[in-house]
Amino acid sequence: MMNLNSKYFDRIRISADDGPRVRRPETPHCEWAGCDLEGGYRAPKGRDREGQYFHFCLDHVREYNKSYNYFAGMGDDAVAAYQRSAATGHRPTWNMGVNKPGTVRPEDLRGGWQGSINDPFGLFGGAGARRAEAKEPERRPLKNMERRSFAALDLEGFETGIEIKARYKDLVKRLHPDANGGDRSSEDRLRQIIQAYHYLKDAGFC
Repeated sequence: MMNLNSKYFDRIRISADDGPRVRRPETPHCEWAGCDLEGGYRAPKGRDREGQYFHFCLDHVREYNKSYNYFAGMGDDAVAAYQRSAATGHRPTWNMGVNKPGTVRPEDLRGGWQGSINDPFGLFGGAGARRAEAKEPERRPLKNMERRSFAALDLEGFETGIEIKARYKDLVKRLHPDANGGDRSSEDRLRQIIQAYHYLKDAGFC
């Protein structure tokens, strides 16, 4: 417990008379004619006098506010213009865009901004877009059964669906017994081709 009679405690005591005194600003008198009360309430002086205030007592500031009209003396057009400007905090604004619609032609952009920016993904129709269009989509590696099915149709594995269907029809037409005078020696080969085609079809290749 601190000893209040200690010499060390006396050193940190602060006298009420020590240090500069801060003067409180005097409250102005009410500016209402004939009023002698303190004017502790501010009221704006009006348009074109922003930041300037009258000082009234409570009763007179209420009376002043009842009749206060910032737009007094302004026409309807001026009031509407002020309200539109107030929507942006009375800051200057510009219309979106700098060119009228249809004034910029695609050929005007050739060699312009497209050649001055790096656009590897072609987001703005630059060289990256042309490279993306020219590049063929990558296909995933074939599974063993898919590779065997392509081989059964005498294909490499990169053919399109149209090419796969055309090869299948050609092989069936050539190996079918009806096309070989009833010879059934190619039935096993034909069955293998049919199974391979249906497997590739179910896998989404054609």
